[in-house]
Amino acid sequence: MIPKLTDGSSDSAVFLFAHGAGAPMDSPFMTRVAGGIAAHGIQVVRFEFPYMAARREGARRPPDREPILRFTWAKLIDQHRDGRKVFIGGKSMGGRIATMVADETGVDGVVCFGYPFHPPGRPETLRIRHLQSLQTPLLIIQGTRDALGSQPEVSSLELSKNITIRWIGDGDHSLKPRVRSGRTEDQNVEEAIQAAAAFMNG
Repeated sequence: MIPKLTDGSSDSAVFLFAHGAGAPMDSPFMTRVAGGIAAHGIQVVRFEFPYMAARREGARRPPDREPILRFTWAKLIDQHRDGRKVFIGGKSMGGRIATMVADETGVDGVVCFGYPFHPPGRPETLRIRHLQSLQTPLLIIQGTRDALGSQPEVSSLELSKNITIRWIGDGDHSLKPRVRSGRTEDQNVEEAIQAAAAFMNG
């Protein structure tokens, strides 16, 4: 059974929201974003991959292999095919895997918060092959100085025309800005919530 948390209710759309590699579905970021999107009339269902669920029982494990992550996504999507629009996405790794199953599962759209365009410190190892031919509408919400894909790095990449990138001012991989930028983390996260909700309600 897949552990889940549900925010809000909606007769029109559901957003299936996956965590990143290191933080669970009830982390402060996940909780804030889920509640914010739900306030815009979209039901949000957070969930955990098997390795993260095992940590709750005291077992510290690295992220599952890609086939297990993809299988978990497919299973969850099937459970929520009830006539509403189905959007999927997540924070970092959770969002990346969502983009990998989007076309084959026929969801209505994908939202990624901090897409990991490359591993830390390895900008030459790009994770974009499937993004070049993606058919499903995708919104990537990315900090301009994200260490896994900054604005200067990503601006030169050739990506599918179905992908929109919303840049968040001075944000890092968690959208947090530097104090000297004059922006706050609350501002950046709220901007991300507004962009995600507008995308799904549009």
